[in-house]
Amino acid sequence: MDTISAILMLAAALILIVILVKVLAAPIRLLFKLAINAALGFVILFVVNFFGEFIGVSLGINLINALIAGFLGVPGVILLVLISLLF
Repeated sequence: MDTISAILMLAAALILIVILVKVLAAPIRLLFKLAINAALGFVILFVVNFFGEFIGVSLGINLINALIAGFLGVPGVILLVLISLLF
């Protein structure tokens, strides 16, 4: 009887772990995607600042630009360049 209860507890723990992994998989995937998007945005922001000097585009690296590049990624940096060119 003691062996059966141990096996049942192990099976319940495994089922709970599988359910927990399935529930947390989507938020973890979203967080990973956001981190990659932010990293690409920052890299492109620095590249635009480096090469923008030659074409007359200058984006200051400040809190607002960093947040836009971090959250929006590549489209955010494109938006910042367009705003910089228009104004």
